Amino acid sequence: MTDSVGARFEQRALERLERSGLRLVERNFRTRFGELDLVMRDGETLVFVEVRYRRDPRFGGGAASVGPAKRVKLTRAAEGFLQAHPQLAALPCRFDVVAFDGDANAPHHEWRRAAFEIC
Repeated sequence: MTDSVGARFEQRALERLERSGLRLVERNFRTRFGELDLVMRDGETLVFVEVRYRRDPRFGGGAASVGPAKRVKLTRAAEGFLQAHPQLAALPCRFDVVAFDGDANAPHHEWRRAAFEIC
């Protein structure tokens, strides 16, 4: 996925989440472990959002593409975010996935709240 396609789907995900009452904290937070697409607040919960797009959902689609290795990277990136923002470190956290599948102009979208847990 190109950067411009990724940015377009991140924007769509952000708009969807904001319509549902979440508030943006930070966008595209980068660490040496990877990037957090969106960091948002859902009330008192800090939400780390991974945005995925897959044109061809035959292999499980965008949500299924967040496998064990990606989860480890997201968890480490979230730890880096919390170290950089200690004022937010005491908040409960969750990991959501917003997935888009199919035609880029009219994709199916799915929002998986608490898509995975860290051990």
